Amino acid sequence: MNAPESVMVVAGTRPEFVKLAPVVDALERSDRFETLLVHSGQHYDELLSERLRESVSLPDPDVHLGVGSASHAEQTGRLITAIGELLEEHEPTYTVAQGDTNTVLAAAIAASKRPTTFCHVEAGLRSGDREMPEETNRVLADHVEGLSFAPTEEAAENLRNEGVTEDVYVTGNTVVDACRDNLAEARDSSDVLDRFGVRPEEYVVATIHRPRNVDDPARLRRIVSALEDAPVPVIFPAHPRTEEALRRAGHGSGGSLRVVDPLEYLDFLRLLDGATAVVTDSGGVQEEASLLSVPCLTVRPNTERPETVEAGVNVLVEPDAIGGELRSLVYDPDRRAAMTGARDLYGDGRAGERIVRLLAHRLDHEEPELDADAVEEVVESPAE
Repeated sequence: MNAPESVMVVAGTRPEFVKLAPVVDALERSDRFETLLVHSGQHYDELLSERLRESVSLPDPDVHLGVGSASHAEQTGRLITAIGELLEEHEPTYTVAQGDTNTVLAAAIAASKRPTTFCHVEAGLRSGDREMPEETNRVLADHVEGLSFAPTEEAAENLRNEGVTEDVYVTGNTVVDACRDNLAEARDSSDVLDRFGVRPEEYVVATIHRPRNVDDPARLRRIVSALEDAPVPVIFPAHPRTEEALRRAGHGSGGSLRVVDPLEYLDFLRLLDGATAVVTDSGGVQEEASLLSVPCLTVRPNTERPETVEAGVNVLVEPDAIGGELRSLVYDPDRRAAMTGARDLYGDGRAGERIVRLLAHRLDHEEPELDADAVEEVVESPAE
């Protein structure tokens, strides 16, 4: 048996920790790889990083870069330099990052300058909105030569339409792995519903953090007003930047709206699992809502998760439409039922395992391109 190949996994935000945990777990269980886990420090709040890692069973990072808060350019520049130095020092065979943050963009650029293969988990997502920094990040990361792990066939098609045709694999989304790995424990151990005094299917969850929604005071006031007037309690775990925007706007808990601190992952998973509906601008929450059969209202003009809209489980809304949509979902059980039932949009919960076995397969074959049937054959056959 040859010595294990080194894999550098770079993460720095709440969604990245959640979605990379299944990949890290599969790497740790494989005798083909040794893992170097790098925390960029892009999310540095304890609830958004350290305690979250513990709840999804990620090991302690081997390296913590501590980039902290800064402008997009400064944050990305610092991370390119720091990750580049780590790549030079450790010379990993693979460099893995997930999603569309500044951490991902920095990892992709740094990897492109070194003899390592960049692996983009959740490749190919597109909203079509270049005003979103995340859209720029994901497009640029996808065009770094390496391996593209697309969560859906639609995401893979986006890549092909942009000329990215080699080493593209439809693996499913690791969010499914994470949810299925943690949902039973969340239901058994979390007391979040009791703490907030709500009962299943008698409340709404809200998560709003995108600059489009929180940096425009008038738009934020319209969102908050709709949530305050909701016909059932609205539990709003607020991102730190959203809390600051609410303070500046002079808003907080009022009416039906209850603004609370960010939640640990298992608590949030249990809260979302029991909700009548969720109002969000988060991409990951759109995915989790479809998996948990929770109707989703996305306060955005577009989404990089179009499968949810096409399946009828997600509706794109403007702030003034939130109130009417919530009343419809609360009072019309048929409407609510019609916005559930698409639990399999993002795969079977084996994406992390699938990704790691594809990495092992690549080590053993000069021609790693595989069609869908061959990908499944790799997954079904243990990696030696």
